[in-house]
Amino acid sequence: MERHTVVGIPEGLHARTAARFARLAADQPVPVRISRSSGPGGSGGPGDEPGEPVDAASILAVMMLGADAGTPVTLHVPDDAADAQDASAALDVLEEFLAAGPVLTDPGR
Repeated sequence: MERHTVVGIPEGLHARTAARFARLAADQPVPVRISRSSGPGGSGGPGDEPGEPVDAASILAVMMLGADAGTPVTLHVPDDAADAQDASAALDVLEEFLAAGPVLTDPGR
């Protein structure tokens, strides 16, 4: 199962947002992978080519995507990973995160 979306987080998937995304992916009942997609904003320059899917639960792998705001990405769940309902729910959660982005506030400040 796949889901195509665009990174809507103003900061992109870098540092804190990549860490939060990876933790959210790790909390899902199915393994999820993420890759850059071709499409609007995803072609036309070096580093914008579609890539191999990486483990969405890996902070380093997510950061290495170099997905800035507006980058099209594809979320992948293996067809044999779980039932379709779990896979769809996991993709819904991660797509919502990517579209809306987290509120980046530090409660310690």
